[in-house]
Amino acid sequence: MSADHEHTTAISASGRHKRPLLIALLLTASFLVVEVVVGFSIGSLALISDAGHMLTDVAGLGMALAAIQVAQSVRSPAATFGLYRLEVLAALANAVLLFGVAAYVLYEAWRRFEDPTDVPGAWLLVVATIGLVVNVVSFLLLRRGAAASLNVRGASLEVLSDLLGSLGVIVAAIVLMATGWPYIDPIVGVAIGLFILPRAYRLGREALRVLLQIAPSEVDVADLERRLASVAGVSGVHNLHVWTLTSGMRVASGHLDVTADADAGTVLEHATAVVRDEAGIEHVTLQIESPGFDDAKEMMI
Repeated sequence: MSADHEHTTAISASGRHKRPLLIALLLTASFLVVEVVVGFSIGSLALISDAGHMLTDVAGLGMALAAIQVAQSVRSPAATFGLYRLEVLAALANAVLLFGVAAYVLYEAWRRFEDPTDVPGAWLLVVATIGLVVNVVSFLLLRRGAAASLNVRGASLEVLSDLLGSLGVIVAAIVLMATGWPYIDPIVGVAIGLFILPRAYRLGREALRVLLQIAPSEVDVADLERRLASVAGVSGVHNLHVWTLTSGMRVASGHLDVTADADAGTVLEHATAVVRDEAGIEHVTLQIESPGFDDAKEMMI
């Protein structure tokens, strides 16, 4: 006997925040066009470079939305868990993209230390201020979803990194207008790159944790096993697995040995409550095994 909650009909944490992602994507894409046009019109490498950074935001937001849409719409008898892992893959791709952006920013900053570039401060100030407003709005839209979803968190980090980029360009523009000192631009670039790197690392690490099916950090698997073993009628617990399907969708499965006089239905109800209510795991599958049933030879993991 087992208890199984449907996995594929649930809405992931990312799916609940699809609308803010779409609005942020439209805002960011619109400003990207403005930045590219102005950057090439005045020949500003700073704005063109920042437009490239903004392009990574658009790509990151687009990947996040595409992953959510595919995960929610594709249904197949062969894809028994749906395609929710695409959302985690999008988060990992965003982490890689962030590493690439940080590396580019650091390289560009080093190059400009060697050969400072004259940049028109006034144009930088105007465009960077508009970009700052766009990024603040986008970040506020995504902030709530970032707490629950790796996918949305990856997109929000893209926006946050560009928000800081806009702040840096504003600072650089003010210094350039006031002093004409060309080294402020690479100094700001280094600061932005160093800010991005640890956040990209944490995002990638969390995405890999999900993909490698490691138990969520907030779940103590050993303690959960002890609590299941303490349920009345349970004589043993084995093959207990806890993992994350995608953000907001934690899964657990396990086998419970029961005593001869135990009521299987009662044991199942109480054990499921332990996993779901006490451990906070939403999707639970437990198998009840009567005395004399031995699956140890078949189940080696």
